[in-house]
Amino acid sequence: MGTLWSQERPPEEEQPTEGSRRWTPARRLLTAVLLLGLLLGSSVLLFYIFWSCGPTLAEENKSRLRRILEAPQSWPPGSGEEKAFQFYHSCLDTDAIDAAGSGPLRQVIEELGGWPVSSNWTSLDFNRTLRLLMSQYDHFPFFRAYLGPHPTPPHTPIIQIDQPEFDVPLKQKQEQKIYAQIVREYLTYLNQLGTLLGGDPGQVQQHASLSISTTSQLFQFLRPLEQQQAQEKLFQIVTIDQLQEMAPAIDWLSCLQATFAQMFLSPSQTIVVHDLDYLKNMSQLLEEQLSSHSDFLQSHMIFGLVGTLSPVLNSTFREARSLLNQKLRELTGQPPVPASPRWMKCVEETGAFFEPTLAALFVREAFSPSTRSAAMDLFTAIKDALVTRLRRLPWMDEETQKKSQDRVTQLQVEMGAPGWAMTPEIASQKYSEVHLGPSFLQSFLSGVRSRRARIIQSFLEPFPHHRWQVSPWGVKAYYSVSDHAVVFPAGLLQPPFFHPAYPRAVNFGAAGSIMARELLHIFDQLLLPGNCPACDTHALQREQLCLENLYAALPLHGGTSFSGSHALLESAADVGALAIALQAYNKRLLWHRGETILPNLDLTPQRLFFRSYAQVMCRELNTQDSQDTQSPSALRVHGPLSNTPAFARYFHCPHGALVDSSHHCQLW
Repeated sequence: MGTLWSQERPPEEEQPTEGSRRWTPARRLLTAVLLLGLLLGSSVLLFYIFWSCGPTLAEENKSRLRRILEAPQSWPPGSGEEKAFQFYHSCLDTDAIDAAGSGPLRQVIEELGGWPVSSNWTSLDFNRTLRLLMSQYDHFPFFRAYLGPHPTPPHTPIIQIDQPEFDVPLKQKQEQKIYAQIVREYLTYLNQLGTLLGGDPGQVQQHASLSISTTSQLFQFLRPLEQQQAQEKLFQIVTIDQLQEMAPAIDWLSCLQATFAQMFLSPSQTIVVHDLDYLKNMSQLLEEQLSSHSDFLQSHMIFGLVGTLSPVLNSTFREARSLLNQKLRELTGQPPVPASPRWMKCVEETGAFFEPTLAALFVREAFSPSTRSAAMDLFTAIKDALVTRLRRLPWMDEETQKKSQDRVTQLQVEMGAPGWAMTPEIASQKYSEVHLGPSFLQSFLSGVRSRRARIIQSFLEPFPHHRWQVSPWGVKAYYSVSDHAVVFPAGLLQPPFFHPAYPRAVNFGAAGSIMARELLHIFDQLLLPGNCPACDTHALQREQLCLENLYAALPLHGGTSFSGSHALLESAADVGALAIALQAYNKRLLWHRGETILPNLDLTPQRLFFRSYAQVMCRELNTQDSQDTQSPSALRVHGPLSNTPAFARYFHCPHGALVDSSHHCQLW
């Protein structure tokens, strides 16, 4: 269907919920809430369900990995299990990390040519330092360079240059007072870093101020994604030679060749540039600073690297970073985040560097063949319900319906884990490129280089199936346009979302709605203006307006607007997913008479279905993620339920109640 399917969807975090250890208390609470809800209305019921949320599924999966890494084992010498075990325990050994002090970090700085504020500076060439930062430390101070699918079919791997990720939470539209406070806090932090590394306070202050000035100027060069979309300039294809002419401050060929060492690059190599204007302005700024303040530019790059490495340094660096994060959250109006235990950070790092090994161990313990078979059976039921529903959409013409059904039929499904994670030999691979010690920082940096090389190599090797973008223990389901594949990791298909022995109502309401949601994202482009010329435009607009009015009528609306396409697509997927999951569940009930019920829980199968759906949405919006375009969790429950007459019927909602919608939207 041409360009209708051209937008790649990044992995999207599904809704984590309580761990299995909290399942029984939550059931007791829910029973009381349901009785109360029958008297006071469904809105009270749903609010109380939110309060029953416990530890997230992501945390439960990390706890499982922790148990694997801490279980007494005798691993083969040099095996992947042994190296993962050693790395994890060296990460936990904060006494040894503190005893090493700043020595390992100073050694890194010396290798980069030194730092004018704290050591002898050998005045290395700017591009040599940048090349080392990119290739050896995976640090990109002025732009990002990565290997990814080409934006257009056939989506072959191509080097992509994108905007940088700034260390400070600046925004295009931010109050001047808040902006000034953020700058002051960040300046205090940079001064502390310089002082910890033995710099003269006066000189550190000067270099820190100019580093912040550089960041601020670079930030002003950015173009918001909405502006790029409006100008239809989401990306441009250029050669390295052409980019060299347009942004000459960077030695593009040498920097990219060092970063993507497995590839042979030439000046005629084509690359994807996502914001060419930014790169031009960035280059001009760098040229100005190189001619007059090259030592300040060196400091700016070192400041950025030290900030990035702070979590793996000694306690003084970690505490300074933690304090900065806390103050920045306060300034930007975000709730405080409790400090994560050290073991959790160590599990995350070990998983990142030794993912193949931990994937094999996790799948072996948490995702049996019978679980995978049951999950595939559930997915087939959801997929069949979607195909049936596509035939009945009032706004979709017959030809588009047929093509849409074909898209669903041709879909690739990845369930649980990649095929390689099922192979026992994966866990024991040698990781010869990973060198542990003598300090934890050196072990960490060796892991960084190994992970980057592994990712690049995976893109370059012929691969018959989809390359996973999440870990098998992750809780993110997603749809990949480039491979036309949906992915549901083993970490998501766990209690209380899914279990082969659960009542069907639980599995369809929780995991089934997640599966339906990702399937609907296959057709996101159809909902955008002009992307379905053969469809009934008036009928489509009518259903979109119906959905917008539905959400606007909710008292929890909170200013959510459908003026942007993201809000419409996310809310449409939420509403459609519930309808598809319910349709699939009802059909399954017709095929298989009788349903398992939960002891001591006075819920009919249909009520249990809706309870499971509400529970899967039980999470707060991730305010740290600027790309999170989903509605708050309250709306993600109330909106779809308000569009589902069956909910009001099964819960005997009085006329005029929050979820007793007088009209029904059928966008999906």
